[in-house]
Amino acid sequence: MAVSSSLILSPSHFNFIANNKDINKNLSFLSANPLIFNISSKPTNINKGSSIVLCSYKSGSGLTAEDKRVLRERYGFDPNEYISEAKNERIKEGKKQGKGKELVAEEEARVHRTTHKLLQVLGGKAKRKKLLSPKGMDVRPMMEVVKGAAFDILQAADGCPASLRPGRWLDLYSGTGSVGIEAISRGCSETHFVEMDPWVVSNVLQPNLEWTGFLDASVIHPVRVETFLEQADRFSGNGPFDYISVTPPYTQVDYGMLMSQISKSPIVGENTFIVVEYPLRTDMLDSCGCLVKIKDRRFGRTHLAIYGPKWAQKKRKSDKTLQNTT
Repeated sequence: MAVSSSLILSPSHFNFIANNKDINKNLSFLSANPLIFNISSKPTNINKGSSIVLCSYKSGSGLTAEDKRVLRERYGFDPNEYISEAKNERIKEGKKQGKGKELVAEEEARVHRTTHKLLQVLGGKAKRKKLLSPKGMDVRPMMEVVKGAAFDILQAADGCPASLRPGRWLDLYSGTGSVGIEAISRGCSETHFVEMDPWVVSNVLQPNLEWTGFLDASVIHPVRVETFLEQADRFSGNGPFDYISVTPPYTQVDYGMLMSQISKSPIVGENTFIVVEYPLRTDMLDSCGCLVKIKDRRFGRTHLAIYGPKWAQKKRKSDKTLQNTT
């Protein structure tokens, strides 16, 4: 296939021969530069196994990011590959100039983010309703098998296997809101969601609350978890929460510091239950303030720890004894 140059004049013209194995690299070059060209089906006398691309370079014209994406997609290559490479180069250059953090935030904002419906509510009033979640790994919702187990354990420990008792739930690192929404669906009267990503709040969390009909029973705090814990009296208002879920991005938190901060915060009361999702090879203490660990389960590389009041631990032991005798 030959690609003929356009009629637009430009300061410089060039030809290059692309072997099949180098076509991806050359198309990255095409994507990186504002090129205008027409595709010709007329065959040319070239060596077998090679293709000639004649290009016109128009200085300062500039293709949009979407044009570059379409160009790469048209030729059967990953449309995001060049964008990722260019982004990393800009961040590296920015770090040399002392602008690393600002550029990282700017580049993240440029990424085209989309959603899909892979999650669902597992029980209660909104059972089987599908929930939005972002594509990719920037937000990692709790696996449904882990979420289901967490609520089963909580309901049994709280003395009401069919549902949660009415109370307030705090969903830290809420992301999609999947855990907090499950809590409202199963009986909680109010849930507070703490999520710092404005795109996730407006495009995922809030639509999920509207879709399930739980927006009126929800309070969204678009702040960092650390900020929320430091100013818990101002944000939460009505004393300790009945339930707290902690599902942070594994690699971005120190679990020891996080749990210490939570244990000293006024959000925790003597009858609070705390659900913590954590990765393999993480040491979790047997207590969190006045609360004790009542359950610790493993799901592949994911662990689930549940802390609660001492009476809940005693109740679980007495239930096991009763089961063994019967």
